[in-house]
Amino acid sequence: MPRIRFLIASLVCLFTGIAGLHASDDAHLGLAVPQAVDAVIDGYVEEGAFPFVYVRLEDQDGRVFYEHAAVNDKLLNGQQVDGSSWMRIWSMSKIVTISVLMDLVEDGVLKLSDPVVKYIPEFAGLEVAVSANGEDLSLLADKKSACPLKTVPAKYQMTVLDLLNHRAGFYYEWTGIECLDLLFSDVDLPAADNSDDLVTRLASLPLINQPGTTSYYGTGTAVLGLVAERATGKSLKQLVIDRVTGPMGIKGLQYGLPAGEQLPPRISGKGGVLHQALADEMEEFGSRFPPYEPDSELYLGGEGMVATADGYADFARMLLRRGELNGYRFLEESTVEEIAAPHTDLDSPWGHNGYNLWVSNGKLGDGEMGPAPLWIGGGYEGTHFWIDPEREFVGIIMSQIVQVPEQGHGRDEAIRKAIYEQLETR
Repeated sequence: MPRIRFLIASLVCLFTGIAGLHASDDAHLGLAVPQAVDAVIDGYVEEGAFPFVYVRLEDQDGRVFYEHAAVNDKLLNGQQVDGSSWMRIWSMSKIVTISVLMDLVEDGVLKLSDPVVKYIPEFAGLEVAVSANGEDLSLLADKKSACPLKTVPAKYQMTVLDLLNHRAGFYYEWTGIECLDLLFSDVDLPAADNSDDLVTRLASLPLINQPGTTSYYGTGTAVLGLVAERATGKSLKQLVIDRVTGPMGIKGLQYGLPAGEQLPPRISGKGGVLHQALADEMEEFGSRFPPYEPDSELYLGGEGMVATADGYADFARMLLRRGELNGYRFLEESTVEEIAAPHTDLDSPWGHNGYNLWVSNGKLGDGEMGPAPLWIGGGYEGTHFWIDPEREFVGIIMSQIVQVPEQGHGRDEAIRKAIYEQLETR
């Protein structure tokens, strides 16, 4: 049965808490039949794909023209979910760090062409892991044949631009190369006491490919944050406050969970049934999450922020408005255009990558066409955002889950499709 027809009132009352807020009469955007979108969102929770799903749409001026939450009360122990609920946003931290870095470039503090060792000399001796036969690990088809590894000297100096484009050779603990993943796990990056300790731990790991060659998604944006810290003498946390959230008045986007606030429980969908996540079910950093304590001194620029949907929507609106929010210009318009410009994945049939910002071209896998262009990003535990520069609004989808079960695949696309169908028929 299609999700849009799946809503059954009795099941909602028994298993799911549902709350919705829809377009006001004076909003210039609105959904023709918001209940149709509600049903798609509700279905993902009712089918056991997510412990909760929260969706928020804001126009460029910050007016909320659609908001809906579906919540499995039992899994969340009665915890409420709305636009002010704090979430672990993982890789949605990346575009924040990239924006800070680009602001520093505008101010002449550093250049994209700078070698990373200018700021992190501890990386001067980094080597590159290759298979026993000397093959490039990032291109290896048979990952089991990679071990035992050997290392070779780096042929090229990684640059700040390589970090932006994930071409510096950093990775996460899901390469599928068992011996490399074990090395990564043993280094235990989230356990670092501070940035200097993180540098030491990263310097002990080999790279997965030669810098400046192949794109490989990983911890390069965390290193970008370290570069920003070394270049300015300030912590990444303070740089975000001084350059992003403070001047633009953004509340709900930061390092360290505010005192008295609570994050959702860690839920896993491994095996197809939602349950409290076990240590070995969390993949990105092995069994650890980034530290979220208010007094932590470790700021993982690619993974470590917390945010509310309201707060992150404000940041996304800054990009939508080409670098300006609440009367303050943070980035030049040309810089935002550069962030969204084609940099990697240029041969993809679906779009291209900017600086860790996917720009869709509207082509869909089923041969249909969707809205384009959209600027899209997301995080490990099911957080997601998109920016529609033509229709001038932003969308935020929040959840918290590791190892999404099969019935949850395609969630973001399905929700966006339902939204645009109702926008088009309005």
